[in-house]
Amino acid sequence: MHIVLISTPIGFLGSGKGGGVELTLNYLVSGLLSLGHTVEVVAPQNSTLLRSNEKAKLHFVEGKDQISWQHQKFNAPVIIPDNSVLAGMLEKGLDIAKQADVMLNMSYDWLPIWMTLNVEIPIAHIISMGSESSVISNLISKVHAKHPYNFAFHSKIQADDYPYIKKPIIIGNGFKLDDYTFQDSVKGPLAWVGRVAPEKGLEDAVYVANEIGEKLKVWGVIEDEIYASSIEQSFPKGTIDWRGFISTNELQKELGKCRVLLNTPKWNEAYGNVVVEALACGVPVVAYKRGGPSEIIQHGETGYLVDPDDKKNMLSYVKIIEKIKRYRCREWVEKNASTDIFANKVVSWLNKVMHENKLRK
Repeated sequence: MHIVLISTPIGFLGSGKGGGVELTLNYLVSGLLSLGHTVEVVAPQNSTLLRSNEKAKLHFVEGKDQISWQHQKFNAPVIIPDNSVLAGMLEKGLDIAKQADVMLNMSYDWLPIWMTLNVEIPIAHIISMGSESSVISNLISKVHAKHPYNFAFHSKIQADDYPYIKKPIIIGNGFKLDDYTFQDSVKGPLAWVGRVAPEKGLEDAVYVANEIGEKLKVWGVIEDEIYASSIEQSFPKGTIDWRGFISTNELQKELGKCRVLLNTPKWNEAYGNVVVEALACGVPVVAYKRGGPSEIIQHGETGYLVDPDDKKNMLSYVKIIEKIKRYRCREWVEKNASTDIFANKVVSWLNKVMHENKLRK
């Protein structure tokens, strides 16, 4: 199969601005290449892929980034800036796709979904968020009515945000296990990983660390400086150990030393990449029972699920985290979320998309 993959328009690959989509894209490319498929990636200027993905051709597009729908109101209109990087990526991608089998879009935005109705090239969409935009949800409903196989979701709970899709295609996610080293660090520090923004709920994890009298190691891009500052001022100085955004290779080395990852989203995560990254290192997770993580974590086996926003209950589970056998965390990832498992699910889905497209011609 020859696949043209459209990246996120939120930031260049390697910047961290694209959140979990950056990691998902890289590991999907790895999985597809290992299965013998040809992959071309269209991404913003300055993007980089993992070294192991050197066989994938990377095409650069200059232009202005899109604003993430996470940071817009649900009823906001679609805004396409002048010199839009998203429009540029689609233009280049459609041109390349003339010689390919299918285009795979990984951007959560209106324009590529609308294009599905207006070009002969089959466009498949990995939806990376729950319903964050009225105009996009309405468009997905319209496109789905004509192209029922063209959308895939990371988790069932994410797909439930789109109730008009009665039989959603669930593909999970995949991780290159060689990139994550199992560590049996049962006495390590507390960890939190993610974009530092209000919807990620960092303050609840800091509360837990402060109650225990420990520092919380925080990895990730500080997307909202005011939010980060307000949290820091709300707790004793030094409670947060800011570690910044680092590469996957460096992150897994440090994360694996931690005894637990706290996952505190205030919204429905589509999947929860950082949860699986922690599990791959042998790190159990205590998370709010909200979004994708509630489907990933096996309560009492690979971590604990807590009622949403109940930080006191989260604290109680952190105190007994040593009951979790760390090898079981790694085992779950090996059986459920490797790059090969993920890529095979995606290939099976794309074959349905292409078959349906041929029937329509």
